[in-house]
Amino acid sequence: MKVEEIISQLYEKAIDYGPKLVGAIVVLLIGSWVIKMLMSGVTSVMKKRNLDPSLTTFVLSLISILLRAVLIISVLGMIGIEMTSFVALLGAAGVAVGLALSGTLQNFAGGVMILLFKPYKVGDFIDAQGYMGTVSAIQIFNTILKTPDNKTIIIPNGGLATGSMTNFSTEPRRRIDFTFGIGYGDSVDKGREVLLGLANADERILKEEGIAPEVMVDSLGDSSVNLKLRIWLESVDYWDVLFAMNENVYNAFNKEGLNIPFPQMDVHVHNK
Repeated sequence: MKVEEIISQLYEKAIDYGPKLVGAIVVLLIGSWVIKMLMSGVTSVMKKRNLDPSLTTFVLSLISILLRAVLIISVLGMIGIEMTSFVALLGAAGVAVGLALSGTLQNFAGGVMILLFKPYKVGDFIDAQGYMGTVSAIQIFNTILKTPDNKTIIIPNGGLATGSMTNFSTEPRRRIDFTFGIGYGDSVDKGREVLLGLANADERILKEEGIAPEVMVDSLGDSSVNLKLRIWLESVDYWDVLFAMNENVYNAFNKEGLNIPFPQMDVHVHNK
């Protein structure tokens, strides 16, 4: 092949592919700038929502990789490189990986939903998936709870994002309903007076109008008249007041001569 023919062919190739190459370079530059702007906007939104830093980094990296992969595939297609087979292979691989990691991907999606919508946060006391504890960490795939007896519970985020959950820390105030039984021969008024006296003497129990302590007859049991004591308090005082009130009522009932009945069974023996 002569030099003139080689130069001629190179010139023809340059004429054919030159505009495509220039267009691809322009698209690559503009696309990179658009991706940069998009990533900056997403970063600002995630920072405003105070998302977990580890999740923010992971999500931003994932979005950046996906956008750049789409841009590169588009640029290669503009040059004239056949991408159909490559895209089909990539799609098949993605399906296979997705099926293999379906549970993990579900937990990842659940973690993203939890951090976006914040049904609970670190430090909240929750009841979910059959476990109760304080949230110590929200990770990408799991949420870690610390139980009151200092056990560590690791719960996958998928179930937490789609299942029922009780968050005891959402509201600043909580109500406690106590049920105390007195004997059928005891005075209901006396029982009410003792219970209200104990509640009003505790500074942690709220006395505001509408949420002041109240006592009513809850039910007539098999062996006792059951009085319900209803009180409101700050959530942080819940457990301390709960345990203290049980002890105080027991001591006060004994002091005031009020009986605390317990189930009894009478057995009659007939001699024949």
